[in-house]
Amino acid sequence: MTLLGLTCALTCVAGASGVWQPVPTADLPSGNSPAVRQSGAVLPGIDVLLRDSLHLVQGKRVGLITNQTGIDASGVSTVDRLASAPGVHLVALFTPEHGLRGTAAPGERVTDTVDAATGLPIYSLYGARRTPTAAQLASLDVLVVDLQDVGTRTWTYVSTTVLALQAATVAHRRVVVLDRPDPIGGCAIQGPILDTAYASFIAMLPVPLRHGLTMGELARFANARLRIGADLVVVPVSGWRRCDWLDRTGLRWVRPSPNLPDLEAATWYPGTVLFEATNLSVGRGTDAPFRQVGAPWLRADVVARVMRQRYRLALDTVRFTPHAPGDGKFDGVEVRGVRLPAADRLRGDPVRDAIRLLRTIAAQHPGLLRVDSLGLARRLGVWPGAAETWPADARRFAADRAQFLLYR
Repeated sequence: MTLLGLTCALTCVAGASGVWQPVPTADLPSGNSPAVRQSGAVLPGIDVLLRDSLHLVQGKRVGLITNQTGIDASGVSTVDRLASAPGVHLVALFTPEHGLRGTAAPGERVTDTVDAATGLPIYSLYGARRTPTAAQLASLDVLVVDLQDVGTRTWTYVSTTVLALQAATVAHRRVVVLDRPDPIGGCAIQGPILDTAYASFIAMLPVPLRHGLTMGELARFANARLRIGADLVVVPVSGWRRCDWLDRTGLRWVRPSPNLPDLEAATWYPGTVLFEATNLSVGRGTDAPFRQVGAPWLRADVVARVMRQRYRLALDTVRFTPHAPGDGKFDGVEVRGVRLPAADRLRGDPVRDAIRLLRTIAAQHPGLLRVDSLGLARRLGVWPGAAETWPADARRFAADRAQFLLYR
């Protein structure tokens, strides 16, 4: 797609809206019933497993896919909880992008190593291979997954989980997903659905940019829609209400990757991730990654004024210096930029607003904004006429996902 064609498509799509969908109790599936909030307490899947469902791992050789986001309600790592659980034989750890501690830079290959605390082997699923090997799975009875999703389609932890489901199916091993809340709430559905012709490890599933599903629900969706046929069990979160954001649960925010330091960054991420396919920096390595975009050539004051006047979105003009782990754009160079405001959780749409911002920058900087059209297509799914299909696709997905939901 040419830059002109892309700009035209964005102009059409900028007015498209998402779906906000509270879920009636009657629409919940019967097979894996949701937990009920107890005295306001929200417990992630690891707590529920050890409290109610220890039989799933007791007496078994367990492999665990996790990282720094895998913690219980008190902040104790799932590695430690399973290693000390009675009758549980934790024999191997597997890690996604960024490694077990979440410190490796985006895209950095992670190597196999040994966990100093437990002496367990740590097998990387973001290095020489992306799936557990047949030999590794042969040494296990069950594969457990405890990873935090962030509510956005472009998230490699989901791809790691999907590939693990596929590998475990071939090896005839059960997969147990320890679920966690969608940190940005599970009611809003925003953005276009991925065209699976552009599926990649960055984004595998035909879901909207903001899908409103938990990791466990995504695993159920993938298992059915990709016809994986895995022996999958999801241990649900106890006490989570579907529309609750993470900061309403009492659970702590753990930085899931180096450039998502807080919930506000995660809130804008479904939209501002689109800028990664352009020659604009999203502020990686700064104090507000994915909340600000900039470039040396950006007329930030003009862009901010247009966004305020045309869309009533109050952007601040800023100067920032991207640093490693950066996005490879202007690292160490101060750039002019705009910073997005605190998100409107009830009426806001980060995908819509990011596309409006991209369209405004393109209009104000003819010939300066460059777009990797294939990269953007993979993340966004923009094509001429998208305005006619995007809202209908979101409504169709809202109905389609109902059978995979686990929470009210």
